[in-house]
Amino acid sequence: MCQSKFPNPDLPEEKSGSSHSDARRTFLKQSSLLTALALAPSAALKAAELKYEEKVAAVFEQVKVTLGINGKKQKLSVEPRTTLLDLLREQLHLTGTKKGCDYGQCGACTVHVDGQRVLSCLTLAAMADGKEVTTIEGLADGEKLHPMQEAFIKHDGFQCGYCTPGQIMSAVACIREGHADSEDEIREYMSGNICRCGAYPNIVNAIKEVKNGGQRV
Repeated sequence: MCQSKFPNPDLPEEKSGSSHSDARRTFLKQSSLLTALALAPSAALKAAELKYEEKVAAVFEQVKVTLGINGKKQKLSVEPRTTLLDLLREQLHLTGTKKGCDYGQCGACTVHVDGQRVLSCLTLAAMADGKEVTTIEGLADGEKLHPMQEAFIKHDGFQCGYCTPGQIMSAVACIREGHADSEDEIREYMSGNICRCGAYPNIVNAIKEVKNGGQRV
């Protein structure tokens, strides 16, 4: 009578059978796992993927940075890949600085670093170590608005308001840099700030008023 399998001459019959049973159990477990993964809802898979990404992120070494944020010294620990924008919004809860495109193309995230305007979404937080950062929250003097903020309100330089913080920060820098001597020059040096609502003429008028009024910005 033909046997279903060849006997193993090197092992006793009972061990050979035991090995076969273990292999069968392993196969069944793997098959069950693959079936469960195939039937798992996408939300569960995404949650597992997110958890994995968090574990990977935890591997990155934290670096210590010291920044002046709106005149207040801050000592923080950040991941080397953390942007200045995410540091401001996620760790310091200064949400006035907006995340628009996150690719440096819309200007909504504009802040001042040592008096110069920068796109915080393209600036690593570690690069600002030891520097003074000014956000829209630090532009006013207590309850007294900055002249540029007052001019934006007066000339209706905003509609939805999402781009406004970045527009104002760039407008202040535009005057400080000496690029507000004409409408064409203002438009050129404000071109990195996009307003989806199309409030550009009013923004130009606000900048012209502050510039012509000789107010300190």
